[in-house]
Amino acid sequence: MTTEAIDAAAGQAAEMAEAAGHAAEAAEKGGMPQLDFSTFPNQIFWLLITLVVVYLILSRMALPRISSVLAERQGTITNDLGAAEELKLKAQEAEAAYNKALADARSEAQRIAAEAKAEIQADLDKAIAKADAEIAAKSAEAAKAIAAIREGAVDSVKEVAADVAKDLVTALGGKAEARTIKAAVVARLKG
Repeated sequence: MTTEAIDAAAGQAAEMAEAAGHAAEAAEKGGMPQLDFSTFPNQIFWLLITLVVVYLILSRMALPRISSVLAERQGTITNDLGAAEELKLKAQEAEAAYNKALADARSEAQRIAAEAKAEIQADLDKAIAKADAEIAAKSAEAAKAIAAIREGAVDSVKEVAADVAKDLVTALGGKAEARTIKAAVVARLKG
């Protein structure tokens, strides 16, 4: 095994020596090996092969994946915009329905208030009519009572006047007949 290791080490040393010889040749020629015009056709060949491989990898693998991701994103954005537009329309419809319901509720409230006001006014008119009728009835009764009191008062005044006149005539020393006194009191009351 040691001879094989020695042979391998010797092979590596030979390769290193050969590489050092090439480096020495390049150093003698005066520059970098990439700029050596004698190696340009070989470098251009490998450059073209590398560019073709990179182009094929990009065009067959990377670019389709990128374009599919971009298409998927565009589709998602388009769908989201469509959904947003639908939601906007639904929101506008809901707002219109809300405004209509609000207007209907207001008109219904005004109608109910008008009906309640009309009912209250009708009840008030009935109560006023009833009160007016009661007042008229009481006024008629009061007028009758006042008329009765007046008649009674006139009769009472006549009686009191007749009694006073009789007492005065008697106090003055005279004698008066009841008929004469009543006629004098009636004549005086008439005017």
